[in-house]
Amino acid sequence: MSHPITAILFSGQGAQVLGMGHDLATRYPQSMAFFSRANDILGTMLSEIMFNGPFEQLTQTALCQPALYVHGLSCFHLLKEKVPSLTFHAAAGLSLGEFTAHAAAGTFDFETGLKLVAQRAQFMQEACEESAGSMAAIIGADEETVRRLAAVADVDVANFNAPGQIVISGKKENITNALALAREHNIRKALELSVAGAFHSRLMESARQELQIVLEKTSISLPQLPVIANVSASAATSPQEIRDTLADQVTGSVRWQESIESLLDEYHCTRFLEFGPGKVLAGLISRIRKGVEVISISDVPSLESAIELLKNE
Repeated sequence: MSHPITAILFSGQGAQVLGMGHDLATRYPQSMAFFSRANDILGTMLSEIMFNGPFEQLTQTALCQPALYVHGLSCFHLLKEKVPSLTFHAAAGLSLGEFTAHAAAGTFDFETGLKLVAQRAQFMQEACEESAGSMAAIIGADEETVRRLAAVADVDVANFNAPGQIVISGKKENITNALALAREHNIRKALELSVAGAFHSRLMESARQELQIVLEKTSISLPQLPVIANVSASAATSPQEIRDTLADQVTGSVRWQESIESLLDEYHCTRFLEFGPGKVLAGLISRIRKGVEVISISDVPSLESAIELLKNE
């Protein structure tokens, strides 16, 4: 029997839930140590906010991104420890999750990645506060239609998540205008998202520039497995390309559908392991390609079920 070709995936902002990581930290001392180390590195009680809230605080960009990074890597390392024979062939992450994927692939260590993510989050939060931006989900329209609408409304296309699920991003009044124009473009459904600002748009340019400066000073290794970049939907192959793709992602489109298609068709992945709260990425993958196996790991029950499933391979 041939072994599955496995890709690892990490969640992006918006997947956070109150209590994330709490049962893992309670059950596994190594997980608790992981969260404690993150608290020490950041000089904040991040785990306390993850476990107990308030939720409004957890959803703030500056806390949410580090929380998802730490949670995703904690789940990943626990699985690796419990199933040491497991091999991974490629990695990807949605937006913020691309940093988690690089940490899992050895591009940089846990601490370096956490500091990068915390700075990225801070830069993005500042850019949000400086610009009145918003985002909207466009449901049931093709790429060409959405690009036409974006051009007319003067907004950017932020995410190509799955067929019929595209997100636009820009100035708040322009997003409001885009929603008003949606019907004229034969768009079935368009709804504004509850977000802090216009992520993956030109309004994040100050954050992109600041992150690029930080990345230039960061030691980057070649990852041990291909990590698909959001902006190119292909693997970055040099330390400089990794720096550039991670910075460009702040203002560029997240090409998630193409990234998953690349993992399926070019890397021939037959199974995905999703690390992060909920099953957001599993939901997108089922829309991109029906019938693909996705194992989602976020808490003690899902981790133990994955261990049981994978240890006998």
